[in-house]
Amino acid sequence: MDYFHELTQTVNRALDEDIRTGDVTASLIDPGKWAHARIITRQPAVVCGRPWVDEVLRQVDATITPQWHIKDGDQVQAGALLLELTGKARSLLTAERTALNFLQLLSGTATRTNTYVQMIEGTGATLLDTRKTIPGLRLAQKYAVKTGGAENHRIGLFDAFLIKENHIEAAGSITAAIETARQLQGDLRVEVEVESLEQLGEAVMATPDWIMLDNFTLGDMRKAVDIASDTGIKLEASGGIETSAELKKIASTGVDYISIGALTKHNEAIDLSMRLQ
Repeated sequence: MDYFHELTQTVNRALDEDIRTGDVTASLIDPGKWAHARIITRQPAVVCGRPWVDEVLRQVDATITPQWHIKDGDQVQAGALLLELTGKARSLLTAERTALNFLQLLSGTATRTNTYVQMIEGTGATLLDTRKTIPGLRLAQKYAVKTGGAENHRIGLFDAFLIKENHIEAAGSITAAIETARQLQGDLRVEVEVESLEQLGEAVMATPDWIMLDNFTLGDMRKAVDIASDTGIKLEASGGIETSAELKKIASTGVDYISIGALTKHNEAIDLSMRLQ
């Protein structure tokens, strides 16, 4: 997966919405003044976002020199020095907010993801993200999820079939939808969402690659695992998974995957600080 092919455009849009016609406050500073800056974290985190920060610095002023003290995926404690910068004071201050926004957001996503991954370690289940991402930042957040130790479900509507209740209604049945998907693009993964054990039975007979168990009880998840055993079909639990206790119990049922929208939609930025010296 190329997480970075939209990076330049993403950063350009972020800078444009912030700078527009110019940083009026930075204009108070002598244009010839150079400065040194340090970025630290005020809380524990899994750091993520270096490529976006580097691109912000490059687009604002290519003469800024970054010295990173960490790499993406590193776990750091409160007070850790992440990055030192040397450059024109005006440029450092103009780049500050956008650079920190990317680093705080993506580190927050990676940190939350890593917390959930650790909860289900050893169960055999794999944690997945969803398409519930901030508009315009999907690849960045998908990268952060991967950095945090989970896997990406699908990037968008183009790289896998995910047949949900409205698709089933429009297609006529679970079987019809799966058969049509195979005929249209047989090289893509076909997944179908089911809401009951009855629907699961039909789905298993139609042999998709994956079946999503939507808001199943723990008991029905275990039954689903038994029904799908020896079929080669992967089972994914999804829907309403909000607490660590729920997550651990679901992972223990034997499902292959657990997808959680909260990884990318419940955003808690890591508290970072940049200070000039």
